[in-house]
Amino acid sequence: MYKASRFSPLTSIIRHTVVTLPTPINISTWWNFGSLLGICLASQIFSGLVLSLHFTAHTDLSFYVVIQSFGDVYYNWWFRALHANGASFFFIGLYLHIARGLYYGSYLFKEVWSIGVVILLLVMASAFLGYVLPWGQMSFWGATVITSLFSALPVIGGDVVVWLWGGFSVDNATLTRFFGLHFVLPFIVAGLVGLHLFFLHDQGSSNPLGVSSDFNKVVFHHYYVLKDLVGACFFIGPLLGLVYLNPWLLGDPENFIEGNPLVTPHHIQPEWYFLFAYAILRAVPNKLGGVVALAAAVLVLFYMPVSPKTSVKGLSFYPWGKMLFFSLVGVFFLLTWAGSKPVEEPYVVISQVLSFLYFSYFALIGPITRIQDKLL
Repeated sequence: MYKASRFSPLTSIIRHTVVTLPTPINISTWWNFGSLLGICLASQIFSGLVLSLHFTAHTDLSFYVVIQSFGDVYYNWWFRALHANGASFFFIGLYLHIARGLYYGSYLFKEVWSIGVVILLLVMASAFLGYVLPWGQMSFWGATVITSLFSALPVIGGDVVVWLWGGFSVDNATLTRFFGLHFVLPFIVAGLVGLHLFFLHDQGSSNPLGVSSDFNKVVFHHYYVLKDLVGACFFIGPLLGLVYLNPWLLGDPENFIEGNPLVTPHHIQPEWYFLFAYAILRAVPNKLGGVVALAAAVLVLFYMPVSPKTSVKGLSFYPWGKMLFFSLVGVFFLLTWAGSKPVEEPYVVISQVLSFLYFSYFALIGPITRIQDKLL
């Protein structure tokens, strides 16, 4: 006889997602960043909604509205600091999440990985759009430089730039559409996160050993719920410390000056989490080549699911692969450093060498691990 479930369909979905979900017993702390990114996304959406209530997307008003809101709107300073620093922590979590996927072979879950890369692209786009909104010097000139890159596209480049600007320069129309897109994109990201989780739970999580763990799993709650809560405390603690003690540490002082199209900053650079890609862009002398290299720096992640397969998932048992991976981590940090430097020697040459090493990882990791398979 059929027995009706005591749970509603929605309750059942939530229960199977965060309570009874079968999870490998040996996953480590590196698997915490998925839930931490969910917390960051929720925090960014909520703080952004609060900030949007007191924002005016107009070139004559935006800068002064942001400054005035600090003193006149109750706790606006806190939400602004949380939103700005939360973006930095969001990218820290994203980069660590991707690094874990590269090291442990999570990219073999093709649907999960591909949706994750799309989420990364949308988050980067949203972060860039949000950086323009305060209309400070670095906001204005960052928008001008980055949108001008589309002019390198053959035939349609000029039309694309005019369409993005809504005119013949970065102006009020640009700011208005950037605000609209910045408001909408996080909700699209949230929907893709749901799809990301759907495919993840359908295919199952990977684990540090890279072997099948179907025979040795535990329920998600309470084992991993408690573990994620501990991770959240260690993640949120430094974020709140930064918000209260030094909220503008990661910002650019130029952005406390109103955007002025007649005064160019001495050194235009994006936020720190874009500096690695900015260094790759500047490393190529040709404008179109630089744009292609900039796009390839992120789009190369789509290649990983179709890269040469190994007998064991991940790099845990591949010493040469480990060396390559940690070299990539070092190159990433050095590219971030090089991107913060002026466009002059020796930084241009250093960026070119580092860019070559960055792309070399993705070309070499498959063949090198396959060679180790044959040797073993």
